[in-house]
Amino acid sequence: MSAHRLPSNLIEAIRYFDDPDVCVQFVAALRWPKGPVCPSCGGKELGYVKTRRLWQCKDKACKRQFSVKIGSIFEDSPIPLDKWIASVWLIANSKNGISSHELARSVGLTQKSAWFVLHRIRLAMQEGTFDKLSGTVEVDETFIGGKARNMHPHVRSRKITGTGGKDKTAVVGVLQRDGKVRAEVVPDRKSRTLQDRVRDHVEAGSSVYTDSLGSYSGLIDDYAHEVVDHAEQYVNGQVHTNGIENFWSLLKRGLKGTYVSVQPFHLFRYLDERVFAFNRREATDFERFGMVLRHVAGRRLTYAELTGKA
Repeated sequence: MSAHRLPSNLIEAIRYFDDPDVCVQFVAALRWPKGPVCPSCGGKELGYVKTRRLWQCKDKACKRQFSVKIGSIFEDSPIPLDKWIASVWLIANSKNGISSHELARSVGLTQKSAWFVLHRIRLAMQEGTFDKLSGTVEVDETFIGGKARNMHPHVRSRKITGTGGKDKTAVVGVLQRDGKVRAEVVPDRKSRTLQDRVRDHVEAGSSVYTDSLGSYSGLIDDYAHEVVDHAEQYVNGQVHTNGIENFWSLLKRGLKGTYVSVQPFHLFRYLDERVFAFNRREATDFERFGMVLRHVAGRRLTYAELTGKA
């Protein structure tokens, strides 16, 4: 494969990044388009230690050595960069996600390491923006949790004691028609909770379509709010929530089929992953891969933080 031809699929990516020097140069070019910068003093006068693949600051008062992993999701990880890059490619381009067991077998890691790698990559997939959705926007909520029919009878009798949301995690989603989706975990389905999320993510004056849940009443003050009552119909002309419900089906297919069991305190990380994939569904494999790598810097996640032991 030519050194000038970028990979377009997994096998080409594995061949392309087989050389550790290529890995370092590729990630460095994405992180520092104008050249590496010393993380300690900000100096740009650097030397490069080829045998160790490290940069060294030439400032006499600094002399800091650092690698391309510094200040990123890769920092403090003994896992080689080529395995990180293969992992990024796999998760960025997986239709229904990739489990830690599958990644461990594919890349050659322990399951524990693969699980940690996946969560660090999900951190790089987080979308932080102050831009609001506009135009025609669908809003809906769902519950994430185990199905009653899959539970042991005594577990089912203990957990399923009320309405459909009992012992499940509530998630609200906002989708701009023919555009992007936002999704986040919420504590409940009360009016203040759901309406605050709508106002956080949707530009005032937009057309907002929801189901008939009473918690959405009041949006008419800021939006062209219309409701479809699912007890009577699912579509009323342009008024429907089929788009966001399609996202829920994709999300749950991955959670139930790939990950099987997701702890509530980690759910937001899986949401970040599926939102990233949905919003870039028209991109090529290489484009999605590059988008993740561009956001690895400035994001750190330790194992203690991940497991709640920090």
